[in-house]
This record gives sequence, structure tokens and C-alpha cells, in this order.
Amino acid sequence: MFSRRTTEMVDPAEALPGRTSPAFALPAVHEVLGTPLVTDDVPDGLEVAIFGLGCFWGAEEIYWQVPGVWSTSVGYAGGVTPHPTYEEVCTGRTGHTEAVRIVFDPERVTYADLVKQFFEVHDPTQGMRQGNDIGTQYRSAIYYTTPEQEQVARELTKVYGDEIARRGYGDITTEIAPAPAYYYAEPQHQQYLHKVPHGYRCHANTGVPFPQH
Repeated sequence: MFSRRTTEMVDPAEALPGRTSPAFALPAVHEVLGTPLVTDDVPDGLEVAIFGLGCFWGAEEIYWQVPGVWSTSVGYAGGVTPHPTYEEVCTGRTGHTEAVRIVFDPERVTYADLVKQFFEVHDPTQGMRQGNDIGTQYRSAIYYTTPEQEQVARELTKVYGDEIARRGYGDITTEIAPAPAYYYAEPQHQQYLHKVPHGYRCHANTGVPFPQH
């Protein structure tokens, strides 16, 4: 039913060529938070977190509700093709995962808290899928932006991995890597579930809360 291409990472030599600049323009303002949508210039004192946890519509909705989160966006990360489109990402020939980029105030919400929520709201053991969504664009990923974030991500992955193993789940398949180029998704995908409140949400998860540690 699903081609081999969609569940195996594309060979960079066979990836789609992409383009040198975005194929679309983005709105200036986040429709829910009222802050800038494009946050390449992050205000002093704020940090950036980038996660892949399945369909980015539902992921963004979860994080824009977290106190201390200043802005969110959805986009494509971890792939080869520059400035891809949604349709290109869905072919599996760009190497990207659907990602949510979070700009947050570490004085109000810690990176560790964001990572713990990441593990609780999706299933990090499913490889190239989340529930019925199958393909490399649905893989689990943490892209860290500082050495401190990497340390937290690896420590908490170990803690959660031990907990779900104790409960009979398989190994965590989450990709942990330095933050790659992040390409904003098309305007219609930004804050999608604010625009379409009854739209699709994929919240496949283990149901296992992050343990106290």
C-alpha cells in the first residue's frame, strides 16, 4: 500500500532539487498569539526548540497553549531539499520531517518541560510513522539549538525510554541532532487548527506520563 520510498530516508543524490527561495509569502503575525510568525530574529532572553512529532497541525496547537511560549510555527526540518513545498515533503523525496518551531521564555517554561511534553503527546517508538500517518515526514525528532539542549534531550530520552521499556514498549526511535535548516510551511498550514477547529489531529501516544525523576 505504501511505497518503500515513503518509509526509508531518501538518498541525497535522489532528493528533489527544491528552489533557492520560498515558493510563497507568509503572514507577519501569529493568528493565535499575536506575535511575529517568522522568528528568524529571536528577541533577547528567548530560546528556540524544534521538534518533529507527527502531523504538525496538532503539534503546533499543543505548544501554542503552553504558558511561556511566545511564538510557534510549522515547517520542514532535517531533510535535503531546500525550500520544499508540502506536496514535495509528502513524496518522501525531500528527507524532511514535519516540524514545529517553538520560541519560548526559559524563565517561564523550561526546555526540559517542553521535551517532557514532547514525549507524552506522541509515540516515540513508531519509527517512520505516527498512528495511521506513515512516511519519513512523520518521524520523531528533537533538533537542539544549544549544547545545553542536547544534554537535556539525551538525558530525558534515556529516562523516558527506560520507563516505557519497563511497561513493555519498544525502543525510542527519536532522532536527536543539531538544529538543521528550518523551512516554514505554507500559510494555510500555520495555526491550521485555529482556522479549522475541527480539523485533523493525530495524537498517537503511549499514554505513559513522563516519570518523576
